[in-house]
Amino acid sequence: MVGYTYILRCADGTFYVGSTNDLWRRIETHAQGLGSAYTASRLPVELVWWEEFARIDEAFRWEKRIQGWSHAKRQAFINGGIDAIRGWSARHRPGR
Repeated sequence: MVGYTYILRCADGTFYVGSTNDLWRRIETHAQGLGSAYTASRLPVELVWWEEFARIDEAFRWEKRIQGWSHAKRQAFINGGIDAIRGWSARHRPGR
């Protein structure tokens, strides 16, 4: 089953990371305030990045990986993809 990992930018500037097997239905659910308690209290939300995977378990693994990243690393990834964060570490962040 195909899977998607996605990142939403919430109204307060935070990011929400999720995975699903029906991206557009899930985004609509979030927009209606029904997607999660986190996004429901931070509407509106905007889809800022997504990727399709051959299997839902791959999408879930990426969700968990991205959830462990800082806000700055997520922003760099959204802006520049995986190349923008290669070698990223706490000691080598831009602006440090």
